[in-house]
Amino acid sequence: MADVIRLSAAAFRCSSLLFASTLNSGQPGLSPKFNLGSESSNLSSSFAGVSRLPLTSRKQLQSFKVHATITEISQPQWWEINAGPNMIDIHSTEEFLSALNDAGDRLVIVEFYGTWCASCKALFPKLCKIVRDHPEILFLKVDFDENKAMCKSLNIRVLPYFHFYRGAHGQLESFSCSLAKIQKMRDAIEMHSQPCKVGPSKRVGGLNLESVSAPFKNIGESN
Repeated sequence: MADVIRLSAAAFRCSSLLFASTLNSGQPGLSPKFNLGSESSNLSSSFAGVSRLPLTSRKQLQSFKVHATITEISQPQWWEINAGPNMIDIHSTEEFLSALNDAGDRLVIVEFYGTWCASCKALFPKLCKIVRDHPEILFLKVDFDENKAMCKSLNIRVLPYFHFYRGAHGQLESFSCSLAKIQKMRDAIEMHSQPCKVGPSKRVGGLNLESVSAPFKNIGESN
């Protein structure tokens, strides 16, 4: 988007004066009779104006436009970027449970992050590469500040934090991860790439995400 800077009338007249002065300096034979206003009082009278200009000079003057533009390139914030159709932003508890339910037996990785979290920002490019490399996995992004009640219920105490889910098996694993520990993420993906055959179910549906009343401590960042 572009915002057009409208210069004041005085600034426009001053710019016109400077342009006319340039024309006079390049064409000494011109007669300075065109009065550009009081702004010319501090300049030499020889540059006060131009009475008659050659056709080419008049065309130049007519084509002289004060048109200053500032182009603002609207770039998305890092947390607003989705690496692919298999990465989804979650804005509520209902969306979270619905996404897990709709995923069926597909492996789901949930990232809990903060827009202010430096570790989350540093890890995000690597996470996006993992998303692109694994289109079979569904990645859910949960903004901690936007979903505090849900994060409190899920006992999220450090960011970035990850949960792994798969269908009837429910939650498979959870851990914090930073850029220095990205291999931990790759190892967990390899481990859970195939549906598990054994192990207790840890279904999120069994949690009351709205009524957990445990005290909530300050959130931290993963090292």
